[in-house]
Amino acid sequence: MEPEADVESRTARGGAAWGAATGARSVFARGAPIWRFLRTRGIFLALILLVVAGTALSENFLTHGNLATVARQASIGGIIGIGMTFVILTAGIDLSVGSIVGFVAVVFAGLMASGLAWPLAMLLGLAAGAMVGALNGLGITKGGLQPFIMTLGMLVIARGVTMTVANGKPVPMREAAASVAWLGNGTLFESGLLPSGIPVPVLLFALIALAAWFTLKHTPFGRQIYAVGDNLEAARLSGIRTDRVIFSAYVISGICAAVAALIVVARLSAAEPRMGEGYELDAIAVVVIGGTSLFGGEGGIGGTLIGAAIVAGMNNLLNLLGVPTFSQLIVKGLIILGAVFLERRAVKGEGR
Repeated sequence: MEPEADVESRTARGGAAWGAATGARSVFARGAPIWRFLRTRGIFLALILLVVAGTALSENFLTHGNLATVARQASIGGIIGIGMTFVILTAGIDLSVGSIVGFVAVVFAGLMASGLAWPLAMLLGLAAGAMVGALNGLGITKGGLQPFIMTLGMLVIARGVTMTVANGKPVPMREAAASVAWLGNGTLFESGLLPSGIPVPVLLFALIALAAWFTLKHTPFGRQIYAVGDNLEAARLSGIRTDRVIFSAYVISGICAAVAALIVVARLSAAEPRMGEGYELDAIAVVVIGGTSLFGGEGGIGGTLIGAAIVAGMNNLLNLLGVPTFSQLIVKGLIILGAVFLERRAVKGEGR
């Protein structure tokens, strides 16, 4: 039999390895400080406080119509946030998602206006988003550029291409808009409990979230994502093709941004070349509020879902209260800084 001390040591090492692979570290471990608990579990408290505050400050906050609006908004930000989750789990960042939304929106609307069938137009729109994501991935993995620099450059390039293609003007889909209106404004599963049904964007968000959760938790690729973010060099030495994993994460981010673009265009029946501006801030907020570490290797889709609900609910409440859009940016920035501060304290406390 192994000595008891050796068994405990081996068990502790195994638990640490499992935590690195899945991002699941117990906040109730011996000595875990309160700020660690707040960072990882405080999002539930934040969501409850938001609902309470919204109910107290605005009589319209909990109405059926307003909740449906919040759900639609959460879906768009949440879908982009899912893609951003993959990227941040690899210890990267994607600042280009807002520009990808605008680029894909103009491409999709232009194709629809030209008479192309909507299924093919959607596929080409998704391909356009994947292409931009692939360029990000290649610049980072093959070009050796830092994710911040590469995606910042792509933010500017993609927006410039979009403005050039659209000549700085909106691109209407004209009569073709009716064929895709269901994607942005449609509902399904009307019943007595849900007389208005479930919005299509919300269902799509749920399906994408489920697929992403399964991928991260139950596939080799998902485990590789966590391993790369936790320790890039160790992952490379263990045989993981780290460049391929990172490249794939940025492609996924591009595709998710493209899906959001299709929803927005279908809802508005037109594309505006400045569409998507500021979405990168919302996506990052959704992910970090949800507890995913900006240092990589820790977090998941469940937190991103709650983060999307908090950001959408907060935006909606601020609008109901008449807070100017520019002032809302201050609130989002403070939230991001607070989440990063808690993460830095957690890392310092664990000696990582």
